[in-house]
Amino acid sequence: MCYITVIGAGSWGTTLAYLLSEKGYDVSLWAHEEDLAEEIKRTRINSIYLPDINLPENIKISHRLDEVVAKARYVLNVVPSQHARSVFKEALSYMPDEAVIISASKGIERGTLLTVSSILKELSDRHLAVLSGPSFAKEVIKKMPTAVTLATGDKDRGLILQEVFNTNHFRVYTHDDMLGVEIGGALKNVVAIASGISDGLGLGHNARAALITRGLAEMKRLGLAMGAKKETFSGLSGLGDLVLTCTGPLSRNYTLGTKLAQGMKLTDILSQTKTVAEGVATAESAYELSKKYNIEMPIVEQVYQVLYKDKGPAAAVNDLMHRTLKAEFYG
Repeated sequence: MCYITVIGAGSWGTTLAYLLSEKGYDVSLWAHEEDLAEEIKRTRINSIYLPDINLPENIKISHRLDEVVAKARYVLNVVPSQHARSVFKEALSYMPDEAVIISASKGIERGTLLTVSSILKELSDRHLAVLSGPSFAKEVIKKMPTAVTLATGDKDRGLILQEVFNTNHFRVYTHDDMLGVEIGGALKNVVAIASGISDGLGLGHNARAALITRGLAEMKRLGLAMGAKKETFSGLSGLGDLVLTCTGPLSRNYTLGTKLAQGMKLTDILSQTKTVAEGVATAESAYELSKKYNIEMPIVEQVYQVLYKDKGPAAAVNDLMHRTLKAEFYG
């Protein structure tokens, strides 16, 4: 029997647990909150994150890490990136040495400026993979067609994991650029906040298209400086995820941007929901990375200014439009 543990019972973690359980795997789902874990066990419904879905009985629910990872062959990380280090410091002490960790979190850790796979590399020498791409949980769980990327440094292990996750409606492609896949997954959330601001201000489709295109240029610029592969950003985890997150109202980051444009304060927006908009923390980390690598990232900078320096969204747009003129492709 192949034991798979999903760490994180948000909408994406719950969806992936559901997908894997339908393939016949022995799946455990870890929830940080004890009361949520007990509620899901009792009702088979995750009322906070996926209230319309009944979870199969073959998904074991627990809030105890030692219970869910002790026999795991594959451990899927779906906790918010800012909590990955603390959760896995504990989880690794119970995890079998041969366990493979697959990270599906999209963010960059504050302070260290590390992607989640880099955090996990610091904590352990276990084999790692990254799962990312344009994939709203509510559409995946309804079995609407979705394509994602699974990146790992071991080609043979990548082919095995491809088969583990692939279904008739969830198509998995392999890749070998874990860093690039993670940078795309993290940075698209920051650009999505900008896109939400643009739409919230009523700036139109032209402005949104410009933000997506120039946001991709910023993602690629940073990724190349950090050692990622150029072609990664043209793929599902780059352009694909960026387009989805910048245009879909199911995106938490896009929605947060629209609310900022409407005059709401960040603290008020965050207090009204239990879901995590990863772009908020990542905006700060990405801004710091742009300074570290001496790279121009004007969209990231303006989102950072709006989130952390109380800059007005309209003023941020004005500053973007009045930057010094230059060639489209440079540097």
